Amino acid sequence: MTVSYTAEVATCRGFGCFWQLLFRWRGSIYKLLWPELIVYIVCYYSLSIIYRLVLEDENKRNFEKIARYCNTYADLIPVTFILGFYISMVLKRWWDQFVSIPWPDALALFVSASIHGQDDRGRLMRRTIMRYVNLSLVMTLRCISPRVKKRFPTLDHLQEAVTLRSRSVFPLFLELCPTGILLQNEKKIIEELNLKTPQYPKHWMPLVWASSVVTRARKEGRILDDFAVKTLIDELSTFRGQCGGLFIYDWISIPLVVTLAVYTFFFATVMGRQYLDPAQGYRYHEIDLYIPVFTFLQFFFYMGWLKVIDK
Repeated sequence: MTVSYTAEVATCRGFGCFWQLLFRWRGSIYKLLWPELIVYIVCYYSLSIIYRLVLEDENKRNFEKIARYCNTYADLIPVTFILGFYISMVLKRWWDQFVSIPWPDALALFVSASIHGQDDRGRLMRRTIMRYVNLSLVMTLRCISPRVKKRFPTLDHLQEAVTLRSRSVFPLFLELCPTGILLQNEKKIIEELNLKTPQYPKHWMPLVWASSVVTRARKEGRILDDFAVKTLIDELSTFRGQCGGLFIYDWISIPLVVTLAVYTFFFATVMGRQYLDPAQGYRYHEIDLYIPVFTFLQFFFYMGWLKVIDK
């Protein structure tokens, strides 16, 4: 499931919890898999109807030869091994990618503790540094996340980031960034960089500005020693490295050979798992079953794992 159900399990007793989760639609594998399952069932029964009702005896024998051939050689595809290896690799990659997401919390603590001054300029410096950090993160996520890109499709949307929802839910954010997380002069600088090097991301630029604010705060005596300056610069550098790590995960994708293998296997089983005429004496076809239960279960499990990992 992609939706958390921990709270429901914690207060559940007996077997009712299992059945409740099994038939849950929101976040379930059924919701994710039903289009492919319907297509597979339609293709399977279309071939079955053609074999049973349309073909003559001679054509039926040819159909049976093709079905037995597909069933024999489809099992040569090591779907279980490939899918298991693929799942372990993708889960590790997904967790490493989640761990690589930069969080501004630690940096905010260092900024609050290192840059002193309760006057307006001191507060402005602290807020500006964190605004640049958040801007860098948003610019990174815009390049790799379709949802963030939809929320901020252009730099103008970053400049007008304060919405009615932000005013009601995040009043402190309005005090921090009354005009958005990107100012007009900063937008012009990024646009000029985009004209010079449009093929490269510009997520690092706000962190350069944040480093300049740290240096200025040290010159004004708001940071007491150089060790605190080094700590802040190191944290900004670490933050930039984590943003770059997200770009690397987005640029380098896993080859689609596993997806191709799974789809090829089930394309072959549409023909190979057809129940043939029991009178012909074929092995494993002694009983004519109209519903291939275990074939559909195999499709559900294998394709379900593939869909979950792809998501």
